[in-house]
Amino acid sequence: MRHNGEIVVTNVRLRAHVLEELARHGLAPLPTTSPEQLRDAVRDLYRYEIRRLRGELLAGRIPRRDYAAHVVALRERYPLLSLPVALWVEPDADAAAAPPLR
Repeated sequence: MRHNGEIVVTNVRLRAHVLEELARHGLAPLPTTSPEQLRDAVRDLYRYEIRRLRGELLAGRIPRRDYAAHVVALRERYPLLSLPVALWVEPDADAAAAPPLR
């Protein structure tokens, strides 16, 4: 991550269900991998698969009447894309204990 032109390394603790979903897609993040980078990677995988699926349709290997069901099934394999990135991360105990800013 960059801040004012400098590289800032942060350790992020992801929720267990997020790590499980990432692993299903072959992603094993480091503690320094940002949730935004991971979301981009998952989105890229989804885009690749949706384009491949469209290619199957255009090649005639998927009947047009079945295409929507294939798209829905694909989308269901990527639930992380429906979850805001802020909810991928475990809440910070220190931040939760801190008084609100005024």
